Amino acid sequence: MFDRVTWTITLEGYVFPSIKGLSRLSVKRANGGADHCKVTAASPATSGAPIDDGLIELSRASASRHLAQRSSTAVLALGFFVAALGALALLPAMRGTSLTAIVVCMGCYALASRVRFEFGNVFAVPTEPIFVAMWFLVPPRMLPVVVCASLIVAELPDLLRRRTPVDRLALFVISSWFSVGPALVLFLWASHPPRWSSAPIYVAALGAQFLFDYVSNYLMMRRVASITALAQLRSVLPAFAVDALLAPLGLLVAFTAYGRPWTLVLVLPVLLLFSTFARERQHRIDNAIELSNAYRGTAMLLGDVIEADDEYTGSHSRHVVDLVVAVADGLGLEPRDRRRAEFAALLHDVGKVKIPAEIINKAGPLDDREWAIMKTHTVVGQEMLERIGGLLGEVGGIVRSCHERWDGTGYPDGLAGEEIPLAARIVCTCDAWSAMTTDRSYRKALTGEAAAAELRACAGTHFDPAVVEALVAVLDL
Repeated sequence: MFDRVTWTITLEGYVFPSIKGLSRLSVKRANGGADHCKVTAASPATSGAPIDDGLIELSRASASRHLAQRSSTAVLALGFFVAALGALALLPAMRGTSLTAIVVCMGCYALASRVRFEFGNVFAVPTEPIFVAMWFLVPPRMLPVVVCASLIVAELPDLLRRRTPVDRLALFVISSWFSVGPALVLFLWASHPPRWSSAPIYVAALGAQFLFDYVSNYLMMRRVASITALAQLRSVLPAFAVDALLAPLGLLVAFTAYGRPWTLVLVLPVLLLFSTFARERQHRIDNAIELSNAYRGTAMLLGDVIEADDEYTGSHSRHVVDLVVAVADGLGLEPRDRRRAEFAALLHDVGKVKIPAEIINKAGPLDDREWAIMKTHTVVGQEMLERIGGLLGEVGGIVRSCHERWDGTGYPDGLAGEEIPLAARIVCTCDAWSAMTTDRSYRKALTGEAAAAELRACAGTHFDPAVVEALVAVLDL
């Protein structure tokens, strides 16, 4: 199983260092800091999903920062302490245990939680087989306390090296909430030794684990991110599926380890195998981030070239990036599509560096010859980016289509409707908004209300209606 997940929320430095890349809709300012919350679940990312290097870099950076949302974190942590310590003090043991069992469980769980798989903005940790075996090796009333203590013990090396601030221990306390659900179910209906006839109860305990995990994580996340309960549920369902698949392994271990807790250490070779896979993935991620930084640097350099050649075009492109990021988040684009849209927004006018300056800076309307030359900038931009290749080569196709129209009357290919890449439709709409609300040499800027009215009037002809509504929602007009 992959048990513990780290979510990182921040505003600074995503994709483009000079731009606040995460949408104002999806992230709340966290007093200059960032929190990450550990929850019991596998990463929602799949192994075949692209590496979201921006979120990985932010996750690594935030791990050494102090908590930002301390009040909400304190409430959730205090609530866990009240529930866990109250159960330990007030509920009967129902099942005997030994110091050996507790020490072995804590040691194995702590070791398992040190094996971390990085997926975008999360860490996934293979502790579920250990956790399920612990259902039967310690009394249900002790389960939350032992899990919480194990997570804190696992973090001691980073605390001693001052890699983790002490106040972040509250997140490990919150991450222990998932253990309360199974403990409650087992206390009520399955305090006896493991047996197959109780399988429905064990399924209920796993369901309780998911419920407590989901609720505690959502309560934490909603303080720093404007995320709906449904969106949160969708993000953790793949994680819960992995937990459900790996839980039977823990049950098999429990049958062997019950009464012989030392046999739980036989799971450690499997964790060693997981650790090897985690290190290999770490190397791949480091290489991917290095390559992504090269792409990012190239994109920023091209953006600087645009701005040096034409100050309006450069500042206009950067403004469009902010809008595109917010609209992409509003429409729920996947991370890789979101990144393509961001790069396309920054570079959608890169081809204009090859358009004569007298055309770019002409005070009045362009004549037919000049307009024909201006229209070539999308194709020129595509050619420039495809020479670079890789991610920017993919972005080139989007740049080519950024002046297509929903009704098929745009250029250069006359694409219509869904034939136009969604990222290009977003850039087109945000580009038009930015142009309308900016002073130009031949006209004054429109007001926000007038520009919004113009966008809506052209929805269905010039612009994708869904993108127009998403942009207007971002702008709160």
